[in-house]
Amino acid sequence: MAGIYESKPDRLLKQLALEDTVNPGSSSYCAGFELQAWRCEALANHIVDWIADYALKEEELQVNHGNMYVRLRQAAVRIYTSKKYQGRGEIGEILLHAICRDYFGTIPIAPRVFYLSASNDVVKSFDMVHIRYLPDKRFELWLGEAKFYKDAQQGIQAAIASISEHIDQGFLNNEKLLLGPQISKNLPNYQEVRDLLSDKSSLDELFEAAVFPVCIASNSDSVTQNKKHSATYIAGIKSELAALVDKVSKSGLTTQIKILLIYVPLGSKEQLASEFDKRLKGLQP
Repeated sequence: MAGIYESKPDRLLKQLALEDTVNPGSSSYCAGFELQAWRCEALANHIVDWIADYALKEEELQVNHGNMYVRLRQAAVRIYTSKKYQGRGEIGEILLHAICRDYFGTIPIAPRVFYLSASNDVVKSFDMVHIRYLPDKRFELWLGEAKFYKDAQQGIQAAIASISEHIDQGFLNNEKLLLGPQISKNLPNYQEVRDLLSDKSSLDELFEAAVFPVCIASNSDSVTQNKKHSATYIAGIKSELAALVDKVSKSGLTTQIKILLIYVPLGSKEQLASEFDKRLKGLQP
């Protein structure tokens, strides 16, 4: 299984900040600038690069020159077919998926699209379920939440509310029942993961092995006020990130779970949504 997931799209996003030795941890990634403009189209293309990895099952990622277009169309249809693309959060979810895969080496174990009964359904669940293998043969379950908002402060408030609901005992016990059967038997540490997701195991054990990455992709004053990747720009992004970290710290969630905040600053949420939607619809029947 890990072999399939060793292949990844080429990196586009640049890491501007990383602090993972505290709780909450924090990081930021940006698309940067080109010819003094935010790289919106490049970012939209990059998100499309990741749709197969995000939406397809392990066995469906066996792609060759004879089926690559079919696989891309399958991924595109599974993401959404709604005309109301500006109000949907899949872009944030794919960014969360891509950053965790690319920068932290996680592996999907339960693609979120298979929680849905139809491609336009909205489901109340984690936005991402990955596993991360550590050098000492331990592993972490990465249970992610993503928000794609115009305003970062509104996004983090919504994320805090969602996570608070998601770490409720009843929700997590139901989530275990949902996730357990989806785990591939080819997964390294399969039995340990299944035991962790068993209704017989304590939620304390799950929390001990879990990381909750939270991705906020939102409009950024630092992006709109700058035209190049400069020290001033980076300082502005770090200041915006610090404000989000402060909100998470004050929420009290870190007394219960380990959180990694991921901030993706955007020049325009609406423009990115439109550019991605055009590309996705071009792949759909």
